[in-house]
Amino acid sequence: MTTHMFQEIGEAGDAVARQLAENAEALAELGRRLRTLDPPLVATIARGSSDCCALYLKYLVEIASGAPCASIGPSIATLYRAPMRLSGAVSVAISQSGRSPDIVEMQRAARRGGALAIALVNELDSPLAQEAEALLPLCAGPERSVAATKSMIAGLVAGASLVAAWCEDQPLADAIAGLPKILRAQAAPPPTTMLERLASARNAFVLGRGATLAIAAEAALKLKETCAIHAEAYSAAEVLHGPAELVGPGFPVIAFLPSDVAREAMLATLARLAEMGASVIAIEADGADHAHRLAVAKVEATLLEPVVMIHRFYGLAEALARRLGRDPDRPRNLSKVTETV
Repeated sequence: MTTHMFQEIGEAGDAVARQLAENAEALAELGRRLRTLDPPLVATIARGSSDCCALYLKYLVEIASGAPCASIGPSIATLYRAPMRLSGAVSVAISQSGRSPDIVEMQRAARRGGALAIALVNELDSPLAQEAEALLPLCAGPERSVAATKSMIAGLVAGASLVAAWCEDQPLADAIAGLPKILRAQAAPPPTTMLERLASARNAFVLGRGATLAIAAEAALKLKETCAIHAEAYSAAEVLHGPAELVGPGFPVIAFLPSDVAREAMLATLARLAEMGASVIAIEADGADHAHRLAVAKVEATLLEPVVMIHRFYGLAEALARRLGRDPDRPRNLSKVTETV
């Protein structure tokens, strides 16, 4: 069976290429606008997979610009009706559909509070897109699987492109330009031995550190919605502070291992977990696939590693769901647009 999820994972490279071509002029203008504004704060607005995009954006913004970046809960606007004080700040709303009422209302509240409202949206006729002051289309095209993949990757790339334009980071921009080719070539199926190890799992930890924490959160979400595995995401800096008590012989730990300065400390944490009995799978830009490693393509900028890592992980999640007899396109209790108020 060929699933929509499988097809859409394979379309991610083309989606990114479309986005980069479509948004070049808008990004240049938005970069100039942000440098003039010099915002003291960036506030993100999102839910679900899009909120994982927002967490990735947080790390990029804070590392590249030094400005703090934080998520605002949409219920602040929809339930509590609290006025926002965001004069001189930027809000970034991220959504595939652009139709979730709470995300739309939170964007309105941010604008009323004085923020420059930027939207990263796939559906351009949506309320979120039409009401934004600045728009970066995701250009992912139609996405039929409930499990978002190419739109999630497009959201990650849009956030990275925004930061590169704002901070005039040409090496980052050049590395982003190379992503379509990398994603198109990254099509190998996951190792059968890895699927066999995970097929009996009912619980798992998914770990990241720095920018890979965002995709750890996304991977844990995907394991829940496609495979019905109770997966929880943690920073490798936090997992030993309580959650490790759950680890015993064979407990699955999936680790998104970065190549940057966070790597050594994360390796030490994984060694501790292995001593407790954990069965560790590393997703990293190194070596070759085997039962304990899912290798990803190398990128010129380590801040882009999460993009290629989650792309490779999606193939693992899709294959695992089918092995478990599940349809990743149609989870039992989920729909494509969640209309939270």
